[in-house]
Amino acid sequence: MKKKSQWLLILMVAFSLILAACSDKTSSKPGDDKGEDKVEDKVDGEITVWVHPYTSDAKKEEDMWKEIIANYNKEFPDVKVNIQTIPWANRDQKVLTALAANNGPDVFYAIPDQMPQYADVGMLLELDPYLDAADLEGFVDTSLVATTWKDKKYGLPILQEAYTFFYNVDVVKAIGEDPTKLPTTWEEFEAWAAKAKEKDFYALAYSGGGSMNGTIYPWIWQAGGGVVSADNKVQINSADSLKAFEIVNKMYQNKYIPEDSITATNQNELWFGGKIMAVLGSGIDVTMLKKEGKFEFAIAEPLKNKEQLTYGTTGMFVVPSNTDNPDAAAEFVKAITNAENQRIFNTVTQYIPTQEEAKDIFNSNEHMKQLSGYTKYALPGVIHPKGRAIMPFIQAEIQSMMSGEKTPKEAADAAAKKIEAELAKP
Repeated sequence: MKKKSQWLLILMVAFSLILAACSDKTSSKPGDDKGEDKVEDKVDGEITVWVHPYTSDAKKEEDMWKEIIANYNKEFPDVKVNIQTIPWANRDQKVLTALAANNGPDVFYAIPDQMPQYADVGMLLELDPYLDAADLEGFVDTSLVATTWKDKKYGLPILQEAYTFFYNVDVVKAIGEDPTKLPTTWEEFEAWAAKAKEKDFYALAYSGGGSMNGTIYPWIWQAGGGVVSADNKVQINSADSLKAFEIVNKMYQNKYIPEDSITATNQNELWFGGKIMAVLGSGIDVTMLKKEGKFEFAIAEPLKNKEQLTYGTTGMFVVPSNTDNPDAAAEFVKAITNAENQRIFNTVTQYIPTQEEAKDIFNSNEHMKQLSGYTKYALPGVIHPKGRAIMPFIQAEIQSMMSGEKTPKEAADAAAKKIEAELAKP
């Protein structure tokens, strides 16, 4: 408890210091003082960019950044760009502490549940004054969801994922189905699930001890439901969202998913052992399955109920509002996420580009090309400052439901009450 209290104190102090710094700083957004000047004429100085190790090959990434910076300097030759690689561990604390001390980066990498937390308290620079319609052309629409809070853009996306069902072809054939005609609806999947059970296979892996993004959220979105809106409307127990609770409960009670699904963080042993028909997977699963080479697999498009949607994270670059060089920083974010630089970045990292035309890097990779076509269905999670905080409440109620302690409606209603209580906190 002491450690948690200390972190909350640091967070509160960081937010207050950053807000104070923001209110005192004179803005230098395009058009504030020199509306007639070209942006290129006044972009100079130095910026520091915080990135992470996106692969295990540090040398390849170093070369990647050199090439991206060189492209940026073709347009803005008077800006010195310093790339600093920081570890993934404790990145929130590092960013908040550095920004509060006014010695943080000018640009940094953020994920969907960080952006609204930071933007909501004024920590991020609004990018709309730096953007015109042409700057946003070419981005996959869903990739911009994670960069937008209360109708304002606070970042631009550089990578996406799309999670969908990967099927064990041997199991599909064993239940008498055609692996070239995979389920596209809930009803079709349930029919296959029943056949899988009859043949002593599990239909689906379900890691109830993991993130809601990879468990119930896709079912909620496909049902036409939601979790909580930007204006704090709790949707987790709506009629549509309740359907997701019901189907997860049905799969567990019917033993379509493994016995340990209430708390499991993965079920790889069963999956790679050929005991499960399908898993919700992404690009990393393509790599793992090819490496294991134990069975042939087929990838289906995301399931559809009321909607055809799935989960897929979005990685973005953002600018802190207390940067000393907002012009150069904003232009760097625009440059790094253009199609040319996305090809460079995602060829090395093997994530899916958010620029539609840059997806051609996967033209010779059958499975990644297929997945890249599904990002149009991929939502980045719950975009809300409390998105991360409410996950444990939802998880606990679903676990209670699966263990038989609550009905789906009781679990959904209980989750809604806990979310409302969390939202009521200052």
